[in-house]
Amino acid sequence: MDKHAKASKLPSGGKGERRLSMFEKDNYTQIVKDRMRSSSHEVHGTEPMDDESFAEFGKSEIFTLRTSMAKIRYANTYKMEPYRKFQAHLVRNKAQHILTQRLQETKYNGATSSFLCNSISEEILTAVKDMGFDRYKYVVTVLILQKTGQAIKISSRWVWDVARDNWVSAKCETESFVSLALIMACYYE
Repeated sequence: MDKHAKASKLPSGGKGERRLSMFEKDNYTQIVKDRMRSSSHEVHGTEPMDDESFAEFGKSEIFTLRTSMAKIRYANTYKMEPYRKFQAHLVRNKAQHILTQRLQETKYNGATSSFLCNSISEEILTAVKDMGFDRYKYVVTVLILQKTGQAIKISSRWVWDVARDNWVSAKCETESFVSLALIMACYYE
């Protein structure tokens, strides 16, 4: 009685059924064919060979089988610079234009200023993304402060790559408030 007949006579179920050994020539081709059915990759060299065992396969045949069943992997580009660098003067002009356009006729209101800051920051963010600087992530912060004769200092701290990262600030001042937009462009690989 051969091994396939023994395996097929065992009751079907999780514990009673034995898996085929891949070190025998007939079983190996069956295992590879079963794997081919479940994968979308094309595999060559799975037909049984006369008078050869798996141990007699050469390195080239084994490499062909492994690479044909492997997932596609792409090589690293090792590109360390963006295709289009961040240009601070263009972003500053665009942010300044958006601030003055949105806040020109607005009066300070503490209840609605947070919603106004969110909408302006989203508008600046979409405008900067539309400029097409690749490989950058952006952080946009907009502050609206009421003029009451006070002084204010704003600071932020970042882990910074001096060669590639950059930041821009834009300011809009009206009779009742001061608005400040900070745009940070962080390069990522």
